[in-house]
Amino acid sequence: MQVVKAKGFDIPIVGLGTWMLRGRDCARLTEQAIRLGYRHIDTAQMYGNEHDVGDGVRASGKRAEVMVTTKIQPSLLSARDVDRSVKESLAHLRLDHIDLLLIHWPNPRVPLAETLGAMAKLKQEGLVRALGVSNFTVALLDEANKVSPEPLVCNQIEMHPFLDQSKVIAACRRHGMAVVAYSPIARGGAPEDAVLGRIGKAHGKSAAQVSLRFLVQQGIVVIPRTSKVERLEENIALFDFALTEAEMAEIAGLGRRGDRIVDWTWSPKWD
Repeated sequence: MQVVKAKGFDIPIVGLGTWMLRGRDCARLTEQAIRLGYRHIDTAQMYGNEHDVGDGVRASGKRAEVMVTTKIQPSLLSARDVDRSVKESLAHLRLDHIDLLLIHWPNPRVPLAETLGAMAKLKQEGLVRALGVSNFTVALLDEANKVSPEPLVCNQIEMHPFLDQSKVIAACRRHGMAVVAYSPIARGGAPEDAVLGRIGKAHGKSAAQVSLRFLVQQGIVVIPRTSKVERLEENIALFDFALTEAEMAEIAGLGRRGDRIVDWTWSPKWD
C-alpha cells in the first residue's frame, strides 16, 4: 500500500471509512478490508462503533500492520474530557494504542491549546502515535500548528471532485500536513456523474474509481466507506491506471459546483 508521509508519520493512502457501520457487519468489513490489503481503518467516538472496528482489526491478525484512526467528539475537548474519553476509546477498541488521534470538529468554546496539550500528553504517554485534526479551516490550521506541543500530521476534510478545497489543501501543505479525504465519492454522487463515467469507461474503471484516483493522484489520502464487501476490492484497485493531465483538469472543473455534503450547525465558517 502506498503511503503519504507527514512529519515522519506514514499514512496509507487508501483506508476504510466506517461511519454508519455497526455490529457484526462493521467487524466483518473491517477484517475483510485488512485481508484485502487495507492498512488504514478510520473510526470515531461519534460513530459508536469503536468496539466493532477493534474486533475486526484483531480478527485480521495484522494489528501491527494497520493504522487505526479515531476522533474525539467536539463536546469532549476539555483537557479532562480528552484524557477520559480517549482512554474509553482504547477500552472500546481493546487496543493498547491509537495510531492517529484527531479532533473531529473544532469547538470554539474550548481553547485549541488546551485540547492539543491534552492530546500531546496522551502521545507522550505512549497511548497515541500521532495527532491531527479534522474539519479545520485555514485559520484554524494556522492556530493549531502554532499552539500544538506535538506535530500535527493531517487534516481530515470532506473532499471529492464536486467541492473545491484548494485553499485548505494549500494550507495543509504549507504546514507539512497530509490531507485525508472523507466522502471521496460524494456519498454516491460520483457514480452518477457523466464526466466521471465517461473517463472511467476509457480506462475500464468505474466512475467511483475515477473519483478516488483523482484524489490519490494528487497525494491525497482517501477513506471511502462501503457496506458491501464487493466494493472493498473496487475501492482499492486504483494503482493500475493513471488519469491524464487533461482528465485531471476536466475533473477539477467539477469542483466549481461547490457541492458540500457535510455541513452541521457546529461547522466552522468554511473557506
